[in-house]
Amino acid sequence: MLYRLVYMLVLLASFHGIAVAQTASNPLIESKAKAILPSVIEWRRHIHQNPELSNRETKTMEFIAAHLRKLGLEVQTNVAKTGVVGLLKGDKPGPVVALRADMDALPVEERVDIPFKSTVKAEYLGGTVPVMHACGHDSHVAILMGTAEVLASMKKDLKGTVKFIFQPAEEGPPGDEEGGAPLMVKEGVMDNPRVDAIFGLHINSTTESGTIKYKPGPFMASSDWFTIRIKGKQAHGSSPWGSIDPIVVGTQIIGGLQTIVSRQSNIIKGPVVITVGKFHSGVRNNIIPEEAILEGTIRTLDGNMQKDVHQRIKNTAQRIAEASGAVAEVSIDTKTLVTSNDSTLTSLMAPSFAKAAGASNVSTQPWTTGAEDFSFFGEKAPALFFNLGGMPKGMDPAKAPGHHTPEFAIDDSQLDVGVKAFCYLVLDYASQHAKMKPAAAAKKAF
Repeated sequence: MLYRLVYMLVLLASFHGIAVAQTASNPLIESKAKAILPSVIEWRRHIHQNPELSNRETKTMEFIAAHLRKLGLEVQTNVAKTGVVGLLKGDKPGPVVALRADMDALPVEERVDIPFKSTVKAEYLGGTVPVMHACGHDSHVAILMGTAEVLASMKKDLKGTVKFIFQPAEEGPPGDEEGGAPLMVKEGVMDNPRVDAIFGLHINSTTESGTIKYKPGPFMASSDWFTIRIKGKQAHGSSPWGSIDPIVVGTQIIGGLQTIVSRQSNIIKGPVVITVGKFHSGVRNNIIPEEAILEGTIRTLDGNMQKDVHQRIKNTAQRIAEASGAVAEVSIDTKTLVTSNDSTLTSLMAPSFAKAAGASNVSTQPWTTGAEDFSFFGEKAPALFFNLGGMPKGMDPAKAPGHHTPEFAIDDSQLDVGVKAFCYLVLDYASQHAKMKPAAAAKKAF
């Protein structure tokens, strides 16, 4: 009996030792991340003050590339137009891990009174617009630059290869241009060498700084943009019976689209959002026009639902128009897929988050209907995407400025948590990747 008790105590102690080892922080990473933080903040503010729009990030590209070359990395520029890829080869054998940061800013005028406020203006779709990092991509770039410096300094002990992907045009390339993650994948960024796993992060203005949130499985929604062109019959406004009014048909279609959400979609599987953001028709108040155009976005969190909703939108628009004698032409452009975190990878890497931020500062979160083109990288290798807090401590999240707004702002004092998270993910994956081999092989085969 005594023997069994001693045996159980030894067994429990060994399990405890394994658990502690998995969540114990690395003093070298801790000290190096702390030391690099002032530079990360400086880089972030420089990029914030000098924002560039999608597919136009030439100065940002040069800034990043110069830093990576100083670190001794192999550097490619002009990837997917203005992207940068840096390759760090460790001195020990191991997997290929990719880390991704997006680079582009938005056509938004900044209203935040800070010393590094953006006053930049640029050409966008034929007009001149103010430009601002209103989504935090400046932070992402700075964090990844800091991560590259920390890991480059540990090259002798690094297992495997790290691919640093600085991606342009996450917000979507202008007009009919190609760009973003789809173009990077098309150009082979996930190959040569082939990536075994990829990690990405996003700063969040309504989550307290220094914290990390994640979710296994579907994390962010797919994003589709749709256009519905309604063709009717023009007439004088005083004689509506002589028309086929595309404006009336358009309003009926808008109402019909909402029943796809409220009456036709199984929201137990995941939420569905259909938003009409633009309705254009007519040139004069006493003329019923010939045509109306509706434009909007679709968000889903399941690939099959995404396809089903596409078909329902087409059926709804076309049949409502047909009932009035009009014609509706529907086009749908898929911008992103569902950003889904590989469940095995997420479970394996969860301790890395605890090391970076402290266990009490890490939690799971519900899925979100925001979208990310990081999803395209996840089609090529197991992927894990997470949120990093950027809201000042003590602020009410309901009062924090939202992304893509002129008031958007973040607390950059704890960006080192992002650096540590990336570093731990790389090092921990290198020691754990054998457990991912079956899943990784299946993903690559797909």
